[in-house]
Amino acid sequence: MEDLFSIKNQIIIITGAGRGIGQNLAKSFAQRKAVVYAFDKTFEKNYSTENDQIKLIKCELTNVEEFQKACNSIYSKHKRIDVLINNVGVTLPSNEKFYSTKKWKQTIDVNLTVAFTCSQTVIKNMIKRKKGSIVNITSINAELGFPSNPAYVASKGGLKQLGKALARDWGKYGIRVNNLGPGYIITEMTKKSYSNKRSRKLRESQTMLGRWGTVDDLIGPCLFLASNASQYVTGQDIYVDGGWISNGLPDL
Repeated sequence: MEDLFSIKNQIIIITGAGRGIGQNLAKSFAQRKAVVYAFDKTFEKNYSTENDQIKLIKCELTNVEEFQKACNSIYSKHKRIDVLINNVGVTLPSNEKFYSTKKWKQTIDVNLTVAFTCSQTVIKNMIKRKKGSIVNITSINAELGFPSNPAYVASKGGLKQLGKALARDWGKYGIRVNNLGPGYIITEMTKKSYSNKRSRKLRESQTMLGRWGTVDDLIGPCLFLASNASQYVTGQDIYVDGGWISNGLPDL
């Protein structure tokens, strides 16, 4: 059973791995003996690597050529890329009556277009071996209308559908593409909501499990999608949200 979920010696690229969910996934996968290439434009000062299993790659991911160059170097060294985790994302909420076009474009560029360009780049390498797994980190925002942040909701909804489109186009080459959608996870990005008692309790009450998620809650599902345990799974959405999007009425 352990072999089924093994990612030992797999070559894994994680975008947006400088902090938060991406950083935790990078460290967790490295602990399981994967060779992890962590991509981001900045990394936390206390970022530590695990026995040199994590390679930190400073990269402006909106620069397609820069990412392509780095991937070509990885492929030249290892002759394969096994897994891509499209994790990079931004959220730019606004309480203004009309959401700004600047914030819209920035969010779509990072959350959706980067996932497309990174996937296109990595698929060119995966197709040579007719094998590979791509995991898009979406969100419950891909399913539900949340306030004051239309660009984030739209980008995650688009990312969800991008995953299905790529799964359809590249499945015949043995490449699997799935979506992993977190609910509210305690990270730097959600710190403001979590620190506000009213906001925290409101979000807890929306879940069936009555709590926020942690970054560790995402390790198992992501490991499943990256490993051979999910070798017949593609085009799917897995939500790690404590039951949020399946919840109905509150107790009366």
